Parts: sequence; structure tokens; C-alpha cells
Amino acid sequence: MQIKSLANIALASFMLVGCSSSQKTTLENVENTSATTAHKEVSKNRKLTAKYLTTCNSKMVFSHPYDGMSNEEVDEFIRGKSFFRIPWIEAPSATTARDGLGPLFSANTCRNCHPNNGAGVAVDSNLKVKRDLVFRLSIPQNLNNVLKMKMPFSPEPTYGGQLSVNGNHEVPFEGTPVVKYVEEMGKYHDGSSYSLRVPEYSIDSLNYGPLHKDAVVAPHIALALVGLGLIEQIPHRDILVNEDINDSDGDGISGKANWIYEPDNGNKQLGLFTWKAGSPSVRFQSANAASNDMGLTTSIFPKENCTSIQKECNAASKGYHDFDMPDSRLDAINYYLTHLKAPFPRKFKNSKEAKKLFTQLSCSQCHTPSFVTSEGVEIRPYSDFLLHDMGDELSDGHSNFLATPNEWRTPPLWGIGLYKKVSGEANYLHDGRARSIEEAILWHGGEAQNSKEAFKELPKAQRELLIEYLGTI
Repeated sequence: MQIKSLANIALASFMLVGCSSSQKTTLENVENTSATTAHKEVSKNRKLTAKYLTTCNSKMVFSHPYDGMSNEEVDEFIRGKSFFRIPWIEAPSATTARDGLGPLFSANTCRNCHPNNGAGVAVDSNLKVKRDLVFRLSIPQNLNNVLKMKMPFSPEPTYGGQLSVNGNHEVPFEGTPVVKYVEEMGKYHDGSSYSLRVPEYSIDSLNYGPLHKDAVVAPHIALALVGLGLIEQIPHRDILVNEDINDSDGDGISGKANWIYEPDNGNKQLGLFTWKAGSPSVRFQSANAASNDMGLTTSIFPKENCTSIQKECNAASKGYHDFDMPDSRLDAINYYLTHLKAPFPRKFKNSKEAKKLFTQLSCSQCHTPSFVTSEGVEIRPYSDFLLHDMGDELSDGHSNFLATPNEWRTPPLWGIGLYKKVSGEANYLHDGRARSIEEAILWHGGEAQNSKEAFKELPKAQRELLIEYLGTI
């Protein structure tokens, strides 16, 4: 049979990677008996189909496209995948489809920070900081809410908003990030011990002079690219209904939306993505990452990623396009990222007991288990997508629009148990300091302090049950 389109070629090749793209998420292949808890939960889902979820359990689980695409849609998906995965190069170049890298950058392809679309890893075996961990740079500013809506934060004046660890030909890189860890011991209420990895961050080889005396260095690790398109389909009213900024119900948990000012159109948008909910859409965040991580200009962020004192950066050669990443390519990347399936919750025989613990510890008050999308599909991201104060120990000193240094967007938990399989290693929390889900729980503070203490009071068997359950959602 003759294959006539890129779509058919792509689908044929995709069958060879990990799990089949034609695998169906049905009641029959998820659970074989109607007596199980998982089967009952699936039965409640409204219009749940294999279009959006996958039961794949391979390292490519975060890389499967939605079912039911037309040939043209698959072509766009594969086009976006290519711009996401294939390295960009310095401009000008004969390869004009992917030139424009830099002049200052950290990575030359998106997959450097998102291996197999998974979460980043903070350091290698020698504790050298990987490209997955970026260092945001800022200086504190006392701004009123109106100004905060206009600018996410005040960039460090010499190095800008993010440290670049690489530079093009004759453009010095900005610096080399360094992390050291100190082990901090603690005990559960039953007397058993645990250890937390406390990070200390610095920057060596600063090529453009010292940082501002009040500079804030905020490490943020790359997030897993799970269910991004489904998150965009959640009606905003269903997120905002959970806001309780002044803790009016007195439960110690507030929840606050972040609101974003988009520079390309001036619109005010609800923040949904990144660690501090600093991006309103996948397209916006893709452009933001293109600028900060790869030095690629777009219609959203049209300026080169150079500060006024970085002469070599400002004098570097430009590409042939108005923007390094024209809208058609940005749109293709956006299409790829918003049409990736989310993992289906995996079978867990003690899920009823574990869910009860999850609720008793008030984990579900921030990690909201489920939403129904605008298409009527129930999804289980385990996040309320709101900002919460996580305490001083997790503060990064960095603000982003309305998010204060102590505040973080509740990270979605779906697929968290697959991080190690997908990325090869697994780190947790905003800077990857936690080496396990257990450590991540033990770092919780602020609004989650009571939940952490309740977790520490559990018998070992119940702690292990809850952690095992989290690895299956």
C-alpha cells in the first residue's frame, strides 16, 4: 500500500515507539471487572474517550497524540514536534527554518529541558546543574497591583530575567550555576528518620560583572508537559470558584489566582501554567521559553534577550525573518503541546483507603482531584491551579505578577509516578531539591503545614500507602 501523506508516515512510525497510538482507553482494557474502584470511577466520567487519555506505561507515555486527528491535523502535530525536538542553530544560516538561536541561550532545543516531554532533572551524578534547572534573576520592587499587572517582575539589570549558560560565537555566556546540598535529618512521630536535601545556590564565572547587590536568584526546574491542552479546556469559573484569598472559611487554606498581562495584546488573562502560574496559555509559555531558554524572538516577545550593557549580544548577527520563531512555527509547537494525551490513572487495589487518607490530610483542598472540561470530559489533574503560600523554607525570593516569593501554583500530580521512567531520574518541587514524593511532602509548609504534620503522624504503613497511591494517579 502506498503511503501518500506525512500524517500516515508519522502514524506508522509512531506505532513503533513505546505503546501503540491506536490503543483504546476503554473500560475493558483499563479494568476487567466492574467490582473494582477504578472501574466505578471510570463509569462516572462524562464522555471519557481514548481521544484524550492513554493507558500507555512506557517512557513515551507523555508523547502520544490525541486520537481522531485528520491527516492535516497530524501533519501540524508532527510539524510542531519537529520544531520542539530538533535543535535550533545560530543565525544567519542556510537552514533558515531553525536559525536564530541566541545570541545568549541555555538550550538549543526544547527537549533539552523536557526529556520525552517529562519533568526536568536538577543535577547530574556529579551535582553539576543541568539545563533543566534555570535560574530566574530579579531585584525586589515594591509595586502596587496595577504595576504588577504590567510587569511580572523587575529583571536583574545586568543579566536580565534569566541566566544564560551559553552564548553564540564571540558572545560570552553569562555565568555558571552552582548548587550544593546539605542533608537535614528529621523524625516522624513514630521515631523513624528521614533526610531532606537543603540546597545552596550560587553563580560562578559571571562574564558581565557582579550581580546587583539585591539580586534574587530563583532556580526553577522544567515541568512535565502533561495534559496541557486539557488544562486549557477547564472553564475558568470552575477554577476561580475555589479562590479564598482571605481564608474566609477559616480552614487555613486560601488559594489565589494569578492574573497575567499579555504584552502582545494587553489583555488580562488567568495564569494557568508555570510554577507561579505566570503564563495564561501554552502558546504564551512556549514563546516565553523560546525567549528565555533559547534566545528566540517571537511576536509575543520580539526583543533579543540582551541587556543594554551586553555589547556582543546586541551586535550579534540576526536571522532572515522578522522573528526567529514566526507565528506559524509557534502555532505548530502550540498545537503539538496541546494535543498530547494525559496518562490514565493506573490500577491500585487499595485506592479507597488511600483516597480517604488523601482527603483526611486535606491534600485534596489544593490538589483538587478532578475537573470537567468544556467538552464535558472529566479529567483528574490533582491541582486547583491557584497560588498558595508554601512557607518560608520553600520561598525563592522571586515574584511573578501577583505571585509572591512564598506562593506557588499547586502543581498537577497526574503522571507523577511516571517521571522517573520518562526522564530517567525524578526530582520534585520547584527546584528539584526533593528526590522522592515523600521528601516533597516533608518540605510542605505555610498553608500545607498542618497536612505535613498529619502525614508525619501516620503509621509507616499508611505513609507508604499514600505515597504508593500518588504514584498511580
